[in-house]
Amino acid sequence: MAEITLVEAVNLALAHELARDPSVVLLGEDIGANGGVFRATLGLKDRFGAGRVLDTPLAEAAIAGLAVGMAAEGLKPVAEIQFTGFIYPALDQLINHASRMRHRTRGRLTCPMVLRSPCGAGIHAPEHHSESPEALIAHVPGLRMVIPSSPARAYGLLLAAIRDPDPVVFFEPTRLYRLFRQAVEDDGVALPLDACFVLRGGTDLTLVSWGAAIHETLAAAGALEDEGVSAEVIDVATLKPLDMATILESVGRTGRCVVVHEAARSAGFGAEIAAGIAESGLFSLLAPLERVTGYDVVLPYSRLEMQYLPGVARILAAARRAMKFQ
Repeated sequence: MAEITLVEAVNLALAHELARDPSVVLLGEDIGANGGVFRATLGLKDRFGAGRVLDTPLAEAAIAGLAVGMAAEGLKPVAEIQFTGFIYPALDQLINHASRMRHRTRGRLTCPMVLRSPCGAGIHAPEHHSESPEALIAHVPGLRMVIPSSPARAYGLLLAAIRDPDPVVFFEPTRLYRLFRQAVEDDGVALPLDACFVLRGGTDLTLVSWGAAIHETLAAAGALEDEGVSAEVIDVATLKPLDMATILESVGRTGRCVVVHEAARSAGFGAEIAAGIAESGLFSLLAPLERVTGYDVVLPYSRLEMQYLPGVARILAAARRAMKFQ
């Protein structure tokens, strides 16, 4: 069992499904000869051929449209959008066609496609390269929204996404692509798409996060332990459909909750989680729910980028405010 990075886990899952299922095809800008901008598809064209790993023009709407057509005709396309900041031209196809195919045809057709895209800040890229629009995608009925936070979860969740009969949008945090390694076995075992993962048990406080922010959230939980606070850490992983039951069960035990995400605060997905707790877990709360998020500004460049992101210090400050209520 090799220790690999998150981007290598994505490559491993793609290779596994290409070998297992002849209906799986990959398409996107520079994914063939170059292996993608982050090398997530490196070597796959040489191994499986140009008929299975297709380079496309720089046209996100066309990439998504091709994927919808392929899926409707029985293929299982995995399309890549180079950065989530370029995903907006593809939304027409995702919202008006991919998400509606099953309903529109009364179940006669489905749309088993995956749209992958690197997401998030922390790599000092320019504008349009560091966005986190997961709440926008999660709002669309008929689309699944998945964001892995480790190599093992990237591997298992991508397998599940490719095998799902309906469209899945799969964001991959660029900051985590090569941040750390983890043992991952290429066993073809998928992880459940619609379930949160409890990464760390706790009794005093629930920390809820996803994507790259899980890294800082776990670090904050470790620091809180040194202060005598037992923090449970939940990785949402699949934002849509949301496994609210796991979050409510945790909050029911701890009585306190901090939600952490790097997307902008207003209408961010953390607000959906807060609403779910207010509706079904209000009387469990011992303190007001806290949100630690990005700011309502265009993501800044260079050194200011790290000030934008919710770091350990901001998470700890929110946790300490919650713990003041007894």
